[in-house]
Amino acid sequence: MKKEDKNSNNKPKLNPMWIYGSIIALFLALQLFSSGLSSQSAEKTTVAQFIEFLKEGDINKVEVVNKRIARVYLTSEAQNKEIHRKAIPRSVFPTTAQGPNYTFEIGSLENFEKQVTDTITEFNLNTRLQFETESNVWGDLFLSLLPFILIIGVWIFIMRRMSAGGAGGAGGQIFNIGKSRAKLFDEKIDTKTSFKDVAGLEGAKEEIQEIVDFLKSPDKYTSLGGKIPKGALLVGPPGTGKTLLAKAVAGEAKVPFFSLSGSDFVEMFVGVGASRVRDLFKQAKEKSPSIIFIDEIDAIGRARGKNNFSGSNDERENTLNQLLTEMDGFGTNTNVIVLAATNRADVLDKALMRAGRFDRQIYVDLPDIRERKEIFEVHLRPIKRSNDLDVDFLARQTPGFSGADIANVCNEAALIAARQGKKEVTKQDFLDAVDRIIGGLEKKNKIITPDEKRAVAFHEAGHATVSWMLEHAAPLVKVTIVPRGRSLGAAWYLPEERLIVRPEQMLDEMCATMGGRAAEKVIFDKISTGALSDLEKVTKQARAMVTIYGLSDKIGNLTYYDSSGQSEYGFTKPYSEQTAELIDREISELIETQYKRAIKILEENKDKLTQLAEVLLEKEVIFKDNLEKIFGKRTFARDLQEEELLKKEAEEKKKTVENLETDKTDSANEKNTQEAETNTENPVSEEKEEQP
Repeated sequence: MKKEDKNSNNKPKLNPMWIYGSIIALFLALQLFSSGLSSQSAEKTTVAQFIEFLKEGDINKVEVVNKRIARVYLTSEAQNKEIHRKAIPRSVFPTTAQGPNYTFEIGSLENFEKQVTDTITEFNLNTRLQFETESNVWGDLFLSLLPFILIIGVWIFIMRRMSAGGAGGAGGQIFNIGKSRAKLFDEKIDTKTSFKDVAGLEGAKEEIQEIVDFLKSPDKYTSLGGKIPKGALLVGPPGTGKTLLAKAVAGEAKVPFFSLSGSDFVEMFVGVGASRVRDLFKQAKEKSPSIIFIDEIDAIGRARGKNNFSGSNDERENTLNQLLTEMDGFGTNTNVIVLAATNRADVLDKALMRAGRFDRQIYVDLPDIRERKEIFEVHLRPIKRSNDLDVDFLARQTPGFSGADIANVCNEAALIAARQGKKEVTKQDFLDAVDRIIGGLEKKNKIITPDEKRAVAFHEAGHATVSWMLEHAAPLVKVTIVPRGRSLGAAWYLPEERLIVRPEQMLDEMCATMGGRAAEKVIFDKISTGALSDLEKVTKQARAMVTIYGLSDKIGNLTYYDSSGQSEYGFTKPYSEQTAELIDREISELIETQYKRAIKILEENKDKLTQLAEVLLEKEVIFKDNLEKIFGKRTFARDLQEEELLKKEAEEKKKTVENLETDKTDSANEKNTQEAETNTENPVSEEKEEQP
């Protein structure tokens, strides 16, 4: 019975277009029928041939219809003539009225009437000439209604296209445009993502899992007086896994999960956004307990009154007001949890961020080295990689990478290996993928003059030299003068992952950044435009030191940074003109001091700088080993600790490999012993096997 009901519900519905087509076809059929269906069976003739028939006395009657068509009826004697055999109507249905035998168009009515009258008089004929007027009622009605039908049809078509898919289901009409666009996910079919697929993000997963546990077993929390959280806001940089966490919740919660974007509420019609919010929460309450996930909530959650300078009606603000009311209003249902994600939490309205609406703000930060390793392991599962690939090395080579960046690295590495015809992805493919993502595509065929190439080589060698001589500068990984993307050369460093940054560390980084221009000044006594990105970087760093972090002695312990983001909409500076001049002078002094410092370092190591540049010109790509041959090993405490750490990891890996080999040997010996014991216990069966 259940199967029959299911099949009966799945019967195809009648398409209304068939109904419209049937009505139009009926009108056309009536028009054709009433326009003289009988005349279509008559034989076609001409005026001259008709006059000949008339002179022979074969014509009984001539009807002129609407002054245009002549219908000719033969006499009974003429119907028996062989010449008129084709003009005798043959029908399978018996008719009471005899139809015309011939039809033709008369042309000019006056000439035709005069010609027929003269012939009848001349030959003394009994032929009757009649004039009739026929009207097509159904055809005229159809033609009069056709423009209105076309206009209404076009209007319906446009409205269906505008609202298609906007009513929470297929075939949405204009009256359903205020319906929610949220997609309801089925955890058994639509989502197969679980928390196991989310690598890293331990703190965020812990808080999200608690919400899922609350939905699965609410008595565990309500027995102690706890209440279910109203909402959780996922905040973090792009690509860190906010939406992936929401997918894991959809797969783990086992409750109805509504997913949509913040832009789905916005529409050109006034009041549609608020209507969709009401409909969304109505559906969620009907299926409670349930979860609503709003991705990119900053599309509707921006602070009110900041962008509406005209004072007119703002559809986005109306939508936000309705969302605030639904989340925590007079008649709020507490069995609906709202998850939201954004990377612009600073622009959200304060009323939306308060406790009672979003009780929790879960920060999803960029992964550290341990979390990057876990993310790599997840994305390396479907990739055919070489056995000697070190995941720890990949994690160290990708500082500052988000989860999306790591997924892109793995995919690019696989594409690079496939492009080269390899059977597996190697370590070099991953390094090339990292270079491709950071610097862009290599352009080995880019035309560059020898002088330009030499200038680029010394520029990049200057970066490498200064960074090698400074304690807090990031150690070098690779330097290349192969054009990549928009740059003519590039240097890759391995920055230290710090939670706090001290002034001397920032100054060393600024000095290393200015090393390129300083090298051009020391070697060529000229500077070029090649240091544009370097100048942009140090200017931002110096301005941050002075105006944000309060690291300037002249400005003092002041910051002009607004974490709420409200100052973005202001047109006034939070300091006076005198302070602005002081800030500009302090920024310039910081940069120039580090520039002079870089020049001094390069002048002291000019020979080694030249030697490094020559090696770079010859090989085009140099690594850390080349710098160690020229400058010697770095003796700073940080580098010594890193070497000890690498040695310890290598020893641990070596022990792990030895233990695995020992386990394999032991298991093989044990297997051989068991086989020998089996053969000893069953000698008869062994002899049988040896017999031919």
